[in-house]
Amino acid sequence: MKTFPKKLQEKINQRKGQNMLRQLGIKHDLIDFSSNDYLGFSKSKLIFDMTHHYLESHNLHRNGSTGSRLLSGNYEFYNEVEAMLSEFHNCESALMFNSGYDANVGFFSSVPQRGDIILYDEFIHASIRDGITMSHAKSYKFKHNDLENLEQLISRHSERVSESYQEIYIVTESVFSMDGDSPDLVSLMNISKKYNAFVVIDEAHATGVFGENGEGLIQELKLENEVFARLITFGKALGSHGAAILGSKELTKYLINFARSFIYTTALPPHTLMTLKSVYMELPKTHENSKLQKNISYFKSEVIKNKIQHYFIDSDSAIQCCLILGNNHVKAISNQLLKKGFDVKPILSPTVLEGKERLRFCLHSFNSKREIDEVLKLLETLIKHDRHI
Repeated sequence: MKTFPKKLQEKINQRKGQNMLRQLGIKHDLIDFSSNDYLGFSKSKLIFDMTHHYLESHNLHRNGSTGSRLLSGNYEFYNEVEAMLSEFHNCESALMFNSGYDANVGFFSSVPQRGDIILYDEFIHASIRDGITMSHAKSYKFKHNDLENLEQLISRHSERVSESYQEIYIVTESVFSMDGDSPDLVSLMNISKKYNAFVVIDEAHATGVFGENGEGLIQELKLENEVFARLITFGKALGSHGAAILGSKELTKYLINFARSFIYTTALPPHTLMTLKSVYMELPKTHENSKLQKNISYFKSEVIKNKIQHYFIDSDSAIQCCLILGNNHVKAISNQLLKKGFDVKPILSPTVLEGKERLRFCLHSFNSKREIDEVLKLLETLIKHDRHI
């Protein structure tokens, strides 16, 4: 039997030499400033008990869905939960996928057609990039949150598009996962109407965080009727698993027929569906979103108090990033925080651009003011005594 392929080993060795090699970690009992569990729902006993009671009361003792939704896996609770999602997020239709990655790959590999134009923010999520790569449409990136650059690209392509059945798709995120910032969504919608373009918004890090009941930033801004498609995920603030694409009934019908990541995969199990039902029943009643917003404001005020604000990317979301140049350097700072009991992940290149490495603080409703105080004071001390920063 042959040993491991040399070309693959060379790539691993190259990653090691650049201090870029990813490794799976083991969860420790640390103060959480790293998970996407913004509302603490993944650990909610209330949601767990609601789900268990619902499954028991309906005599649902099934571990799996048994097949894809087009075969044996489309049990009745899918329709119930998707109808609930449509009502909660004020859209015509919702179609669930097994993950945000599956949803983005399924959408972008099937919806934009040959000859169409996809214009996407340069910092867009990797799952969207992968879906675009699988598409037959032509794609061009615009500078991060730069609507002037976006409009220049649209102008360059709009004349040719208007003379045929070709379409323009504008793609961005309402909250960016690596920076925590947001585009000017109102202005972006105005540009899309001016050029008759379709807008697609990834709301993965806005769902559960923004909006009166966690509906997302698009609904908070009352823009849901101007967006062609929204992606929401359930594995972040909602503490479960899976995703959904929100849009028109025709879009759902199309995706069922042409999105391969939907067609050719085993459906989510009943327990996941019932967990989501419990989560959405709890969202309008919970105070966790209010606690999270207070923690975001407090964190930002303490950053200023410790005089380290010029290291941070401006963000009003649960994601707060401190720029620290270099993979070795940002990992060293992260390890120092780890030794003091704080789980703050370093984000390395090539995940972000070289020279834009950072510590990524994920804030939660359950973080205490004392925890925020201590981690920022420690960060300030580490920065102050580090001559490389």
